[in-house]
Amino acid sequence: MEFSIKAQSLDKIVTDALILAIPANHQLTPEIKQLDGLCAQAISQLLKKGDLGKNLGNTVVLHHVTGIKAQRLLLINSGAKASLNDSEYKQLIRSSLKTLETLGVKNVAFAINQINLTNRDLNWALEQATLLALETQYRIKRISKDKVNTSSLQNVSFVTKGKTPSTTLTKAVHQAQAVGHGIALSKDLANLPPNICTPTYLAKEAQKLGKEWKLKVDVLEKSEMEKLGMGSLLAVAQGSRQAPKLITMKYNGAAQKNEKPIVLVGKGITFDTGGISLKPAPEMDEMKFDMCGAASVFGVMRAVAEMKLPINLIGVVPTCENMPDGNATRPGDIVTSMSGQTIEILNTDAEGRLILCDALTYAQRFEPKAIIDIATLTGACVIALGNEAAGLFANNEHLSNALKQAGDITGDRAWPMPLWEEYHEGLRSNFADMANVAGRAGGSITAACFLAKFTRDVTWAHLDIAGVAYRGGKEKGATGRPVSLLCQFLKQQ
Repeated sequence: MEFSIKAQSLDKIVTDALILAIPANHQLTPEIKQLDGLCAQAISQLLKKGDLGKNLGNTVVLHHVTGIKAQRLLLINSGAKASLNDSEYKQLIRSSLKTLETLGVKNVAFAINQINLTNRDLNWALEQATLLALETQYRIKRISKDKVNTSSLQNVSFVTKGKTPSTTLTKAVHQAQAVGHGIALSKDLANLPPNICTPTYLAKEAQKLGKEWKLKVDVLEKSEMEKLGMGSLLAVAQGSRQAPKLITMKYNGAAQKNEKPIVLVGKGITFDTGGISLKPAPEMDEMKFDMCGAASVFGVMRAVAEMKLPINLIGVVPTCENMPDGNATRPGDIVTSMSGQTIEILNTDAEGRLILCDALTYAQRFEPKAIIDIATLTGACVIALGNEAAGLFANNEHLSNALKQAGDITGDRAWPMPLWEEYHEGLRSNFADMANVAGRAGGSITAACFLAKFTRDVTWAHLDIAGVAYRGGKEKGATGRPVSLLCQFLKQQ
């Protein structure tokens, strides 16, 4: 999909469909009034008939309107408010795109500058419209003999005021495209079946990504992890016939090449049966999504490389399967992590934290400015926050605030949760330095507290994305979250 910005009067726009937002009170902007006059009051006559309805998002299409160059006018009801909030604006864009998809339209133009937004500028409006257009175009790559029904949309332009589009607006669109491409990559990886998307497959995809976007990629094998003492990660992998991998992707974009990097660590359990602590059979197929944290790291690395952000960024992906083999880890086993701390494994289904703790220790060798891990870590987070917000845990208030702000801007939101010392009590063990689970109460918090024991000497945040990374049921599929949150955070750096 191609994007452009056009600084033209509305009647001069050459397109298959020109999209205009019309308030419920029918108070047209001066530009739309002028357009209405040029097309023999076609807009105002339709509004008098009440064809646009009264509800936000209602649409109506006018074909072959005289006096303008657009083949169609798509009018969309922008509601009764003087300005739109974030959610209403996105609903407006989605409704427009959905209508045009049914018509098989290839080229569209949005009169974005005719829409009033609450506390948002035009840059934000263009970024969100670009991301929504790419979201509309996205299709899950089905493994099927049937041909996928692809999107008809090929070109999207945004109409702005002025004689020429500003450099700032053009940059906003280009960066949003890069983020959208990262989101699509994240979805593609996460949606793959677990018999294809294995740890070895992820390692090969990282190497392909490295060649395409000039990232330095390293892959540690089992023997190398053994030498490093990654007993916690390897304990999870030992029940599977698939070899574990530890993938590192490095992007060096900072002007000062020795500038401390930000490190992203993504949980990459390519399939999670729960191990000996076996999960119930219903919906176990969704456990292919237990590598969505890893998929988001891939997406962010691609987006940052495409945006050419002037930062240093490292992605670390510990990846393996969690299977109930005769050699699998048992409840009651004690393992030694790379940090030297010992862990009593009370529940083998709390495996994500076991691979992350060694990856977090490994990540500290890069002397990072900050480490952020991303993981579909706990069902408890879904109970706490539902499917709207990721859980946000951090040992640094500035980092926590920056991540929350990035989520608020993008709509890919995260909500701060506590890491108080009192929550650590449940992780005490009579036989090791800690247990890998506490009781049921506050499960997402105690899981984060476990990870905090491995990040005391570094600025660190943890995003529990169990509720936001994918959807189940009829709409089953990955969401690509929190790629946009992390990209916004990195742009702010």
